[in-house]
Amino acid sequence: MKKNLYFCSLNYANMEQVDLQSIIRTYHNFLSTVNFNHIRPLMTQIDWADRLIEIKGSKGVGKTTLILQHILQAFPNVDDALYVSLDNLWFKSHSLKELADFFYGQGGRYLFLDEVHYYPFWQTALKNIYDEYPDLHIVFTGSSMLQLEAGEGDLSRRLIDYHLSGLSFREYLQFEDIATFPAYSLKDILIQHVQISLAIKEQLGSIQPHFKSYLQHGYYPFYKDVRAGYEIRLQHIVNQILESDYPLIDDVTIATIEKTKKMLIVLAQSVPQVPTMSSLYGQLETDRNQGLKMLYALQRADLLMLLTDNTKNLKSLGRPEKIFLNNTNLMYALGANIEIGTVRETFFLNQMKQVLPISYPMKGDFLVDKQYLFEVGGASKTFDQIKDEPESYLAVDNTDIGYKNRIPLYLFGMMY
Repeated sequence: MKKNLYFCSLNYANMEQVDLQSIIRTYHNFLSTVNFNHIRPLMTQIDWADRLIEIKGSKGVGKTTLILQHILQAFPNVDDALYVSLDNLWFKSHSLKELADFFYGQGGRYLFLDEVHYYPFWQTALKNIYDEYPDLHIVFTGSSMLQLEAGEGDLSRRLIDYHLSGLSFREYLQFEDIATFPAYSLKDILIQHVQISLAIKEQLGSIQPHFKSYLQHGYYPFYKDVRAGYEIRLQHIVNQILESDYPLIDDVTIATIEKTKKMLIVLAQSVPQVPTMSSLYGQLETDRNQGLKMLYALQRADLLMLLTDNTKNLKSLGRPEKIFLNNTNLMYALGANIEIGTVRETFFLNQMKQVLPISYPMKGDFLVDKQYLFEVGGASKTFDQIKDEPESYLAVDNTDIGYKNRIPLYLFGMMY
């Protein structure tokens, strides 16, 4: 259901000088399309009173919707705030400082900036505006690839940052108006999974069809808008991330972009096993140093997940133990080898890493929070590989209700 809107007119005394008509019109148009059928949990986790807030995430996960919903909830008069995307052509002939000066002069104190990485030297621009107007609140969104650089425009001491991921299986069920469940902690699931599963099954009846649908098309909220064209839209998003966001954030050449795209496709055919890296670099006609930079750029872009053991630091750009696509939807969209075991492991890693640290163990598939050892498999999966290991569990697919340390795989999509 759409919220009733009340738009009052700003005082446009100097509008001919600054010409914000198109910005305001676009802002109002965006607001008029927003509904409240589904609100992401991050909405209530953000402390909106902070003066400088960063929300990062991949394209398509719902960052724009999140901040527009907040504006409609928080401001009875929506023109007390202003939303603008920094990829707007208006910024070809105007500056962000000009926008902030005008908005502040009109009494505005809440500025929402989308796609901040499209603005040249955005970090310095935000720092200057932040320092000049001590009571101005700024919320900005950007690619998950964004990295704050220390130096003259350093914002790291000023901002609070958040990351928005795709939908969990729990959110998907609510998004589809199938059922609403609370988010469960890992300890809740480990201890009470039978009771939780019984409650879920009572509402859903058959769980597995919903779970299988989610694995194919439920991670990115825009799936409802495109349906049959979902996988094509995902391919376009991947291209946009690598062709537009990547060169804006990292100083890379067209040749590097093409090699990075090729790396993603090659890896999609071989995940989760790590290919012989020297062979991969040979195919890409690049060296180890450049190859690792591309690999970790794909991770920052939320296109890959790199699994390391506890002794490695991802920032050191070391060779990962295993490489996965970021989520199961990408597997289907990028023409990956859809091996059911890989789909299961990808789902488990993607959902778990949103709430707890996860690493590659000596035994088993995943070590969660340096304590809980998991093997992931089908309904016939046994404990043979992790028998006698403390705090060991099976995450089993095609199972509605588990038993003791055998836990249904879908339950690990109910944690956020």
